[in-house]
Amino acid sequence: MFPLFYAHATFVGCAAFDAPPQPLPIGAAAVQLGFPSPAEDFEEDRLDLNRLLVRNPLATYIYRASGHSMARAGVLDGDLLVVDRSVTPQNGSLVMAVWEGNQPACKILRICERHIELHSANPEFPPIVIESCTEVEVFVVVSIARQVKRAAVPRAAGA
Repeated sequence: MFPLFYAHATFVGCAAFDAPPQPLPIGAAAVQLGFPSPAEDFEEDRLDLNRLLVRNPLATYIYRASGHSMARAGVLDGDLLVVDRSVTPQNGSLVMAVWEGNQPACKILRICERHIELHSANPEFPPIVIESCTEVEVFVVVSIARQVKRAAVPRAAGA
């Protein structure tokens, strides 16, 4: 049994378990990625993002991703990784791992008979093979939060 990423992660903080609910409106219509829906002005319900992203507040920590090796798995540079230490990692889980004093790394976990492997979502990065004698902490990424960055649009001449 193993003691239980190169996109690195930096600790941002613990999830707040006593945060007051912050319900936000949810539109009744699903967002189309083409033409807008005529029903988009109707509200269906309200949603608290803490309840959506954090399953177990006492075991949840937030890390900021750094790097580009996990972009094909949906993890981008600057994303916030919501890590729940109470969830058991499984083969194929998106995880954050720490071993032998390395920075935390976000990878895809592969469990082999005598070792584990941490795979990038970029084929140019070889898997990291961790032998069973190495002490490793592996935690499941349960949510990803991302802020949309707006690119500066140059003003038209004469505007």
